[in-house]
Amino acid sequence: MDTTFKHTSVETSTGPVASEPTTLGTDLEQEVGETVGDAFVDDPRMKARNVDVFYADKQAIHNVSLDIGRNEVLSMIGPSGCGKSTFLRSINRMNDTIDICKVTGSITLDGEDIYDRSMDVVSLRARVGMVFQKPNPFPKSIYDNIAYGPRIHGLVERRAELDEVVETSLRKAGLWEEVKDRLDQPATGLSGGQQQRLCIARTIAISPEVILMDEPCSALDPIATARIEELIAELSENYTIAIVTHSMQQAARVSDRTAYFHLGKLIEVGATDKIFTSPDHKLTEDYITGRFG
Repeated sequence: MDTTFKHTSVETSTGPVASEPTTLGTDLEQEVGETVGDAFVDDPRMKARNVDVFYADKQAIHNVSLDIGRNEVLSMIGPSGCGKSTFLRSINRMNDTIDICKVTGSITLDGEDIYDRSMDVVSLRARVGMVFQKPNPFPKSIYDNIAYGPRIHGLVERRAELDEVVETSLRKAGLWEEVKDRLDQPATGLSGGQQQRLCIARTIAISPEVILMDEPCSALDPIATARIEELIAELSENYTIAIVTHSMQQAARVSDRTAYFHLGKLIEVGATDKIFTSPDHKLTEDYITGRFG
């Protein structure tokens, strides 16, 4: 597996960024200031502006503004509890399932406000698919796991079309050759790595614009992790991908840009190689060098 940094293919905006680097004090709260780096891009698929997320009276995300570019891989890193997964879940309104959760600010997909009352949440989650930390195949056959989404969304009319979607999705997920002779067998019989690739294939099957991944390799062995990382690189040619990961090495391997979160705030965003070699913010540097987290 190539462990070199993946250079960004997305050009950053020439307009104003969130903030310029500032002189930082020693007090941690004083150090958590405005976002530095390139939070915005020229050709965003999704835009978040001044997003706050609350769980009842506790604020989990503070005034986050961030773009996700077309066909880029954006990694979100930071210590446990820093808000990166909460922010990720806000991008396809998964937080709607939590009664005490409130999201303010603006998040758009191709210019559409995803929190507008007219937005159909089911359609949104088809456009912005999600792969979770733990593989969650349906208790159905391998074939029916992939066919489920196209069926309920009415994307196919004939069995031949459905067969083609299933095969294409499994091929894109690098799983076809391993399962093509047992499509009628339970998906739960697959290995952990295969199950996660199946879940990715299931997401691809409904033709999303964006794929969100929340710690997709945390439960996998190194070999399965390497295969998923290779798959992310392949998928980025056709999809926009945002991934939350605790592994800085993984972020360095798979992403074009990296966003560092701390205490619910977006501290720094930039090209991945820059974030890991010459970050502008002291908190980013401290985290990257292992001083905390």
